[in-house]
Amino acid sequence: QRQLVESGGGLVQAGGSLRLSCAASGSIFAVGDMRWYRQGPGDLRDMVASITSDGITNYADSVKGRCTISRDNAKNTVDLFLNNLKPEDTAVYYCNAELARDWTKRLYNYWGQGTQVTVSS
Repeated sequence: QRQLVESGGGLVQAGGSLRLSCAASGSIFAVGDMRWYRQGPGDLRDMVASITSDGITNYADSVKGRCTISRDNAKNTVDLFLNNLKPEDTAVYYCNAELARDWTKRLYNYWGQGTQVTVSS
């Protein structure tokens, strides 16, 4: 069973919007920072947005003003809202989160399997 599962990817026209979701499951005792990365064709995997457990957000310059990251601590989920999508937003988007797997509350880093976002002109 995967600890992080992404959903919401797909094909969208330029100028459109998408909502990506990531849900943590399994033995979750605490959730630390949560992040979204993306990796385009031939590119490195780069951070798109991050949010701390206290709700402090950070965005890459490439999506600033077009992107919102949010989390629901009760549901152990994190969402990424992408607006005014551009062809250069085409990438596999990965959820990343710090999860505590037992009562010690020690945090470890986990990755989702990725979800494809394709933006057509």
